[in-house]
Amino acid sequence: MGKIRAEIMALARIDIIIIFIYLVGILALGTYYARYVDSSEDFYISGKMLPWWAIAMSLVATDISALDFIAASGQGYKWGIVIANFDWIGCLPPMILGAFFIVPFYWRAGVYTIPEYLGLRFNRWVQLVQGILWGGFLACILGTLYWATGLMLVEFIPIPDTFLGGACKGMFNFGLNYYHCAVGGNWQIMAWVVLIAVVVGIYCYAGGLSAVVVTDVAQLVIMYIGGVAIIILGMIKVGGMHGLTTKIYALGPAYQNHFKLFLPADSPSPYPWHAILFGLAFVLAPAYWFGNQAIVQRNLGAKSEWDTKGGMLFGAFLHALIPVLVTFPGLIALALYPGEKTGDVAFPRLIHKLLPPGMTGLVFAVLLAALMSTAASNLNSAATIWMKDVYQKFAVPFAGWFLQTTGRRKEPLKPSDKHFLFFGRILTAVFVLFGIFFAPISTKYSGLYIAIQSFLTFIQGPNLALILLGILWARATGTGGIVGLLVGLASSILMFVFKAHIFTREEPFLFIAWWSFFISAVTIIIVSLLTKPEPKEKLLGLVWKYADKDAELQKALSERAEK
Repeated sequence: MGKIRAEIMALARIDIIIIFIYLVGILALGTYYARYVDSSEDFYISGKMLPWWAIAMSLVATDISALDFIAASGQGYKWGIVIANFDWIGCLPPMILGAFFIVPFYWRAGVYTIPEYLGLRFNRWVQLVQGILWGGFLACILGTLYWATGLMLVEFIPIPDTFLGGACKGMFNFGLNYYHCAVGGNWQIMAWVVLIAVVVGIYCYAGGLSAVVVTDVAQLVIMYIGGVAIIILGMIKVGGMHGLTTKIYALGPAYQNHFKLFLPADSPSPYPWHAILFGLAFVLAPAYWFGNQAIVQRNLGAKSEWDTKGGMLFGAFLHALIPVLVTFPGLIALALYPGEKTGDVAFPRLIHKLLPPGMTGLVFAVLLAALMSTAASNLNSAATIWMKDVYQKFAVPFAGWFLQTTGRRKEPLKPSDKHFLFFGRILTAVFVLFGIFFAPISTKYSGLYIAIQSFLTFIQGPNLALILLGILWARATGTGGIVGLLVGLASSILMFVFKAHIFTREEPFLFIAWWSFFISAVTIIIVSLLTKPEPKEKLLGLVWKYADKDAELQKALSERAEK
């Protein structure tokens, strides 16, 4: 980030005022919705009252973080528009397919989480493993998102060492000593981490999913306005599309593929066409949009099946512009400022060089909005998963059994709905603190963010196999599900550990995703065929074969909801 710091001058006063207004406005908007939270259903899935347009805008805002703006622009600078595949191929087809074939089953099942659906479809052990995996991932990624936010804020708004008489620096350095990273400006990053975590935590604690969704809507509008502004100004500066292509092609043979969406199989980039097709289009993209709780949770809060479908479809339409907003700044920066050692300076360089005071603050708010919307969704989803799939499903029954076994209680333990609402808010506060304390670990391990993303790759393949076979193949059994999940996880971890001996590419995560999906799917099929089929009563409303809206289905769904 030192190179980026060299490219960024301190924000003008008007820019800082805009950012302050943004933070106060988002906090006020989010906490306002606390008045509508009276039950656990209100907190976790907005009382099933979300309209299609809010779902769509929240889906896109949650998906895009500031890391996408900076990293995707950097990859666009280095490799060209092939990186746009992660949004066009990686978002549009799976969102359209998910609208018709996947999310309606989640909504009909009346679940709060995807692991809860998989628990109904397969068995409770699948739910527990999935809950721990996804709950752990979402909790840990919070810390890296907070640290990334603080790192970005320090680049634009450094805090003087003399702030509050030096007390602020001394306090945060005292805490950072325990991480052995009390050096340089890390205390400034930590100060911003605490501020952003508290702002996000307050409105998530107060308003739950409703607060997350309504702030996402506002933040997406800000992202579009700021992103479009920098594209327009950049294209004017570079001389339009003709000037952009001419300048980049003139840089030499290494840049002749910068305007190709599909690169040849022998391309030195991590994105050859077969990796994009098999790893991204067939596995990572559908696994992300079908199985990521932080994404799908707003669909579960839709007020009707039509709204959950419409939300995904309109979200796909809105997402069509995102590749332009996150990739083209890299191309514009390449045309204007070639020869950079790292493309990560592309977006910050454009902010500094192209934007006047006032507009700079707005675009900076874009980056802040992108990070905060993603952090808020991860925070809310982490609390939901740990409450529904671990605490309510396993911890409460175990506590009841223990109390009855030891003679301390005669009746089964049945906490009230208010208890689960209260516990969800406690979990939200706990994860805010966890994210703050986890954030400095990002300095200890430089590849922590990549490691966590690699962990996501480990679980995406097996997760997709479970979801697709669970919905589309009624013969898949609970035993097949848990065995396939564990075998798939083991295969992806082993492929990652021995990647140097198996793959010819340095970062073969797209290939790992494909093969872990394939291995998991084959395992589920084989084990399911060797075990007893699930009864029809268990599968009603959960699989494609029994998706008809007949009286038998409605009766089964009602009985399942009462349980």
